[in-house]
Amino acid sequence: MVKSKQAKPSGWKRIAKERVSILFKQAGKEFRKHPERSKRYVELSRKIGMRYNVRIPKDLRRRFCSKCSSYLRPGVNCRVRTSESKQAVTVTCLVCGFVSRHPYIREKQNIKQ
Repeated sequence: MVKSKQAKPSGWKRIAKERVSILFKQAGKEFRKHPERSKRYVELSRKIGMRYNVRIPKDLRRRFCSKCSSYLRPGVNCRVRTSESKQAVTVTCLVCGFVSRHPYIREKQNIKQ
């Protein structure tokens, strides 16, 4: 038999968002001494976000590799480059080699206005 989806109370999304942000703070603190623990914190926060259908904020999303779920610290386990021709910031994970590109055209236009 298939289990029916139960409706989750409205307060759970708020609690899930808080837990995601707390886990990311802990991942940042633990990264230097225990990188594997910080990776686990990122994995847990992603699972919480998926389970309760909560979006991880953009600034937190850019702090981890979407392929291997490792916490990214520029200069330690990721390389950050800007490309004038592509108008993007390129972040390369040095653990798995995944390359993510984040456009910065909108930010540049907002500064001009």
